[in-house]
Amino acid sequence: MKVTMVIPSYWGRKKEEERKETDTIYDHPTPLDEEGTLSRLLDSLSIIKNKDFQLVILGVATAPDIREDVENKIASIIEDRSKDVEIHLFSYSKLSKIHQFLSQKKREEMTSLLQLDGYSNVRNLCTFVPHLLGSEIAVLIDDDEIFEDPDFMDKALEFIGQEKHGDRILSVAGYYINPDDDFLLNKEILPWMTYWNKIDCMNRAFKQIIAEEPRLKVTPFAFGGNLVLHKDLFTRIPFDPSIPRGEDIDFLINARMFGFKTYLDNQLSIKHLAPPKTSPKWEQVREDIFRFVFEKKKLNGQEGYPGLHPLHAAELDPYPGEFLKDDLEEKIYRSNQMLALDYMFAGDPQGAMECMRNIHLAKIQADSEENPYYNLLRIQTDWEKLMDFFSSKKVTTEAIALSGLV
Repeated sequence: MKVTMVIPSYWGRKKEEERKETDTIYDHPTPLDEEGTLSRLLDSLSIIKNKDFQLVILGVATAPDIREDVENKIASIIEDRSKDVEIHLFSYSKLSKIHQFLSQKKREEMTSLLQLDGYSNVRNLCTFVPHLLGSEIAVLIDDDEIFEDPDFMDKALEFIGQEKHGDRILSVAGYYINPDDDFLLNKEILPWMTYWNKIDCMNRAFKQIIAEEPRLKVTPFAFGGNLVLHKDLFTRIPFDPSIPRGEDIDFLINARMFGFKTYLDNQLSIKHLAPPKTSPKWEQVREDIFRFVFEKKKLNGQEGYPGLHPLHAAELDPYPGEFLKDDLEEKIYRSNQMLALDYMFAGDPQGAMECMRNIHLAKIQADSEENPYYNLLRIQTDWEKLMDFFSSKKVTTEAIALSGLV
């Protein structure tokens, strides 16, 4: 069973350079003039006993004009770290070669599915590259983590592809251990969160799914930085590029609609040492609003097509289900009003204005005629065609040779 671990690594402009409006927004991209977290993660690989896997680093830049610098930076980091594990870099230059290959094969329409821009597109490359390399299993890890469990890979592969109660296990989620050595979110609950109880909601879900037995159980949430996927799933179901963030749980939702369950293994943990987010609170809330409104519309837009499995918000309780129900609009309205008052008391009228704009933007998105469910069906069909095209040994051999991936 061939296994590929994939680690996306996000990089931004140098620390003294201002972010441009056209730059892609990620939680905490590493400035090009800093060391970042990738080296720390790669060094922690030494603790893992089972090293029978390939490792691919996906180099991701926040802007086109720094892409070459990002590739060079990552190449320098991994140069001396290929002793115990076979490491490859896949970034814009190699992706361009894959696009060139598809054009040569008169498959230009497929290039839109393979992009290194935005969380969902990056995650899709986290499964496309293992497929290109002929792997049955993709292990998705993020670069702001470190391995502390020597048996991590053995646990990651223990159940994938096996059967449980008549269902094949094709998706296994692990979980994060925070710097305080707990899996619960230890964050202050502020008054404005009364109607936006995301932290409390997530902790209730973690207690139910992570803390309770049995070890393996169906989960309503997943972490994209600790996720094990089988090719029988990732060659059929894509991450939806239409969602700006929360692509991991959205993938779980997509898979459930097509009849695939995600299981959480409460022994599969990884230490999460994320740098602090630099974006203002109103912007973080806005990003959550967009994802929840999008997913609610996707659920509400379902129709009874043969072979698909209608999914209801209650099946995703407590998280994210509690943010996908009919009271979402009220949650958005009340929480942003209260957050706006906090900004006003702090002497930040612009922040208060952005909170009120959150309410307006949520309404516009909710009232749009676009049906994300129909869009998912189209993307899923196109994704399956793409992955089927790259199932040919002859095709993958040519593509790998042209791209210089290995």
